[in-house]
Amino acid sequence: MMAKPGSTFWRPTSKRRCFTRWLWMVLCHNVRHWELREVCRRQMEESLFMGSMQRAVRAGLIFLFLVCVAIAAIAETKKEYRFTVGPKASISVLNQYGPVTAKPSAGNQVVVTAILRSDKVEVDHDQSGNRIGIKSHLLAGANAENGRVDYEVLIPADASITMHSLTGPLRAEKLGGDVTLEGAGALVDVREISNAHVHVKTMNGPVKLTNIQQGHVEISSVSGDVTLSSVSGPLVQVSSTSGKIHYDGDFGSGGEYSLISHTGDIDATIPTDASVDVTARSVRGQVENDFPFQPKKHTTFPVVAGSSFAGTIGKAASSVVLRTFSGKIRLKKR
Repeated sequence: MMAKPGSTFWRPTSKRRCFTRWLWMVLCHNVRHWELREVCRRQMEESLFMGSMQRAVRAGLIFLFLVCVAIAAIAETKKEYRFTVGPKASISVLNQYGPVTAKPSAGNQVVVTAILRSDKVEVDHDQSGNRIGIKSHLLAGANAENGRVDYEVLIPADASITMHSLTGPLRAEKLGGDVTLEGAGALVDVREISNAHVHVKTMNGPVKLTNIQQGHVEISSVSGDVTLSSVSGPLVQVSSTSGKIHYDGDFGSGGEYSLISHTGDIDATIPTDASVDVTARSVRGQVENDFPFQPKKHTTFPVVAGSSFAGTIGKAASSVVLRTFSGKIRLKKR
């Protein structure tokens, strides 16, 4: 084709070449649509496959969980032992792994309920007159998981009990006899006990005593915190190496109280009308006091402001000693 008049250039064109270019454009367009459809189809198939796999995995996990629950239920065994005792019976429970709970029973019956987690542990029991012994017997292959036994012991209110466990919590409540609890790292919880001796020994487990009236209390702990709430009696002694000691009560009337921790803090909260003779000292720590004391004339150590104090409140009915080497001592008003 010739250029139009006045043009400065000319370019020959061909109908066949234009048709060829148009055909290639159509083919490429169709190819791109086909490739896109293939990509979409593959992605859809992959999504469906992944969804099926996820559903299969989820169903498999649920099935496995149900199987484990069923096996655990089959492996667990519940046993009950009953004993008839006279007044002031003595019961001992030795359990390597698992909790022990003691509560009052009706009459002169001792009822022991034991839940064994597997066949790797047995319960040995014997009675000799007014003494009853319960012991977990570990078999070959036993460990802290399959050798666990959960004990609940119902005893007459005047009976005494000794409980020991390495891993399980130890609990005693509403008893009138002496209570001895020996643990390692688990909680020791004693509640609502009157006119009895309470002895606690533990390594690093926390100790909680609540509503202990007219009790002879002795607590020894290496690093566990000790919390006493409404605890009073003729003798209350707490000794810890590094654990904190918390006391919330009135220090009774006519008792001797000793709260000692080598490096742990000691907090005591008492009412404004408390009647105590207090001596507090921290060798390298600090002391705080919310009460206006009547100073004591004679002390066994020099009273230094900020690190010790000694004095009386009210009629000084009870004697209180708070002592730590490097912890902080606080005597607070409720």
